[in-house]
Amino acid sequence: MSSEKMLVRIGGLLRQAESTDNPHEAEAFMEAAQRLATVTAIDLAVARAHTATRERRQTPVQRAIAIGEPGRKGLRTFVQLFVAIAAANDVKCDVASNSTRVFAYGFDSDLDTCEALYSSLLMQMVRASDAYLRSGAHRPVAGVTARLNFQLAFAARIGQRLAETKRDVEATAVGADPDEATGTALVLRDKQIELRDFYSQTSQARGTWRGPQSGVARSDKARRAGDRAGRDARIGRSTELPGARKRLA
Repeated sequence: MSSEKMLVRIGGLLRQAESTDNPHEAEAFMEAAQRLATVTAIDLAVARAHTATRERRQTPVQRAIAIGEPGRKGLRTFVQLFVAIAAANDVKCDVASNSTRVFAYGFDSDLDTCEALYSSLLMQMVRASDAYLRSGAHRPVAGVTARLNFQLAFAARIGQRLAETKRDVEATAVGADPDEATGTALVLRDKQIELRDFYSQTSQARGTWRGPQSGVARSDKARRAGDRAGRDARIGRSTELPGARKRLA
């Protein structure tokens, strides 16, 4: 399946996720979307490995992803969400020191998947945290502290869900056929090595992103609420994904 067809099919899954009020159905559609993205990524990696000439093969690229305007509070939790999604889709990231931008490294189809998931899940994370604060359930914890803790837990749960789905799909692909399993495993390993080498040659990062945890007062109540919202999150409201949709910038 081409990356364009994959994105169209994921768009259909997202529309189904948005049309149900059942969180378990929404979760199933989300996992189906990630499963489809992983299966297609494997297929594309195998196709690249069999391309006759290196000149015609797709190679990793760097893409700048805008996260927010300088000075906006909470950007580090937005970054955490993107990084969690990227980790489940074979994308490496560098983060600007002020968290306003992520520099993502990966194959185009994987980057498109990350942007699509991030665009949808960011909207859900913000809406869910706003609703939590309006409910007053965070009191007596300060609103800023509650919001950050809620979004930290939301992003962590999303990353866990997507990563579990990716691991299951790759394990199935490798173990499906003993005659092809070794080949598939090698292709996935070669993809990781190619991405790692591209990242090491291209990245100009001068340090390590410390994540959003440092300096944030802890609220267990808000984190439990954010974790629940992350478990129930749907994938998006858009009828299309990148290709027919404007790139984040």
